[in-house]
Amino acid sequence: MDIPDRLLDLQKAADAERAKLAGLDGDEHAAQWKRWYDAAVEIQTAVTEHAQETGTPRYQVEAAVKKVVRHPSADG
Repeated sequence: MDIPDRLLDLQKAADAERAKLAGLDGDEHAAQWKRWYDAAVEIQTAVTEHAQETGTPRYQVEAAVKKVVRHPSADG
């Protein structure tokens, strides 16, 4: 599946924001959670749009993006 760089970049950004939650609490955690949530909404929206544009099942697009970003060695 051909995955646009934009989707990969958005997934990387969402994953990076999620990783920043580790060790935070209180207001810092709440603020970081909001940044992660916003990034997650952005990638999910982009995945849905790409799936609709290409006629590919949404779950396949999402799985492919996450595989490339989170398991790059699996692609060669």
